[in-house]
Amino acid sequence: MSQFISVFDMLKIGVGPSSSHTLGPWRAAQTWVQKLRELTILDSIDTIKVDLYGSLSLTGKGHATDLAILLGLSEADPEYIPIEDIAIIVERINIQEELYLKGGKVIKFPNNSISFNREFLPFHANGVTFRGFSKGAEISTETYYSIGGGFIVQEKDNLEEEIEINKKNFPYPVNRAIQLEEFCEKENLLISDIVFKNELELKSEQEIDFELNRIWETMLECMYIGCHTEGKLPGGLNVKRRAFGTHQKLIKDSQYSNPEEWIAAIRSTEVKFREILKWVSCFALSVNEVNASLGRVVTAPTNGSAGVIPAVLMYYMVIENHEADFNQIRRFLLTAGEIGSIFKKNATISAAMGGCQAEIGVSSAMAAAALTELLGGSAAQCLVAAEIAMEHHLGLTCDPIGGLVQVPCIERNSMGAIKAINAAEMALETDPKEVKVPLDKVIDTMWETAKDMNKNYKETSEGGLAINVGLADC
Repeated sequence: MSQFISVFDMLKIGVGPSSSHTLGPWRAAQTWVQKLRELTILDSIDTIKVDLYGSLSLTGKGHATDLAILLGLSEADPEYIPIEDIAIIVERINIQEELYLKGGKVIKFPNNSISFNREFLPFHANGVTFRGFSKGAEISTETYYSIGGGFIVQEKDNLEEEIEINKKNFPYPVNRAIQLEEFCEKENLLISDIVFKNELELKSEQEIDFELNRIWETMLECMYIGCHTEGKLPGGLNVKRRAFGTHQKLIKDSQYSNPEEWIAAIRSTEVKFREILKWVSCFALSVNEVNASLGRVVTAPTNGSAGVIPAVLMYYMVIENHEADFNQIRRFLLTAGEIGSIFKKNATISAAMGGCQAEIGVSSAMAAAALTELLGGSAAQCLVAAEIAMEHHLGLTCDPIGGLVQVPCIERNSMGAIKAINAAEMALETDPKEVKVPLDKVIDTMWETAKDMNKNYKETSEGGLAINVGLADC
């Protein structure tokens, strides 16, 4: 049996630039502080030290891991914190060298309290250890691992305590893609229907719709902000935001005042193949430019790949179906989330474990399957689309220049979105019975490829573009 992974685990609202290097460590810091409260030892702690290991250390500065630790220890919530408060909180901590926790608790935190260690811990590439001291004595030590997509675990975690997929808990227990296809065929249901029925075991229909709509509104707002913000991205590479200029040329003199009116304005623009390519790229770029600026995005399934799913869903709404409403949005997100969960259960969604194939590749597969359903494809064709999308991302490395989620990461979201649309169209013209490579086989292959991949190409910035193109070149 496998752990149940909800669509709301795969699509989480948070802050950029990285789900594994920002959101995960942030959540780990929050979790540790909460544990100290539950053990009633928080009041005794007067000093905190943090050790980052492996990939969290090697690209931690570029991924704002240190900032995430500060915010998590301060008990700020990445899902709800006003973006403008992030810089204020970080600056205050750095100047005063103190953490301010809920309830007025103040803890010393000198600027050298976070250590970057190049060595990798055996359990996972992304390790972080928190140590709490009282009058010089260490009274708490906890190590957490950020395993991708904002998920965190501890080595001692007992997965049997998690919700497991079985008939007792869920009507349609799914671990592999073939099981999902069999349920759809047997019950004559769409993938989104199967997912929705499973989610009903955890939330009411109203709660599911509320959360899905909140996810979509966050995606839409992110695209809107990205398309209307110009300038350069932070971090030292001096990367110019491109979504703004592209959007200006495409939208022309259309009038609107909010994201909803913006959608209507886009629907009235000229639609040719080149314009469609530009719009899809613009949507994807906009999200990941916001992500690179520590803006609010939706992990889908990670922050580094957050632009693919919004771009493909927006493409459907403004190009394919001008009558699309929340019903289509719901189906798209439910289907995408389920495909992502199958990848996570059987492979990885962490670039530190599998390279960029585990992020852009998975997001492209998720989007391809979801778009195929909305375009009238069968469940089997949705899985074919996911397979096609991933097959052509196999082996994709993660080698960010300067450890920043910018080059080549931002552009890759545009490529992943375009591939997803192409994969959906190919799948719709395919008889699933004639397919040679089922989705489960390509997931297994992705995982084998991940294990064989040189560690320098797994989000360490020690190989590929990261060393062949230096900061001086930019």
